[in-house]
Amino acid sequence: MAPKGPCISVVIMAYNEANSLAGVVHEIHSSLEEMGRTYEIIILDDGSTDSTAAIADQLAAEYTHLHAVHHAVNLGLGGVYRHGFSEAQGEYLTFFPADGQFPADILKLFFPLTAQADLVLGYLHRQDSSLVARFLSFSEKLLYYLLFGPLPPFKGIMLFRRSILEEIELKSQGRGWGVVMELIIRASRNKFRIISIPTEIRPRLSGQSKVRNPTTILANLKQVIALRFYL
Repeated sequence: MAPKGPCISVVIMAYNEANSLAGVVHEIHSSLEEMGRTYEIIILDDGSTDSTAAIADQLAAEYTHLHAVHHAVNLGLGGVYRHGFSEAQGEYLTFFPADGQFPADILKLFFPLTAQADLVLGYLHRQDSSLVARFLSFSEKLLYYLLFGPLPPFKGIMLFRRSILEEIELKSQGRGWGVVMELIIRASRNKFRIISIPTEIRPRLSGQSKVRNPTTILANLKQVIALRFYL
């Protein structure tokens, strides 16, 4: 009989986050220790060109339940999520960006809800972003509604039973977060139990957002259109 994996897998998504990665790892590690569950932390370095890779390897040597995985080139959010899906061994799986915007205490908020949900989704109930960012967010939500109908609120962190990935087939490819939306849509249509709850967001610890830029927006738009033909 194969050994049982950890209870929780946390994938930290890192691309050129040398200034914030160590602090994020320490915060997530502390929260997991307080929870008292078995866990693993996976740093997924997406082809960083700064010292992120070296810092990830240093952290892997420092923390017992942490290992680092490196992409030779940048594959984008889609590549990171798909790799994280296959790399993680925990009963429950979540992803955190390495920019420090989402408090690690979200783990302690989400995990108790797995007693009544297969998929726990966070959404931002308060956003202090610019008018342009709010417009882009609204437009994105409207597009998903028009293409796929009502969906559970989501923006940020999710925690889900990893076995969902064995029960539904994900077809999305590409760099954007289409694979994440496909997971949510298919889980919703397959009657998995889903809970959405509000979460907080903080300013980045350093650097600038890699999400709200023309390249990422275009990649996500292409995936949304492709996703409509999958479902």
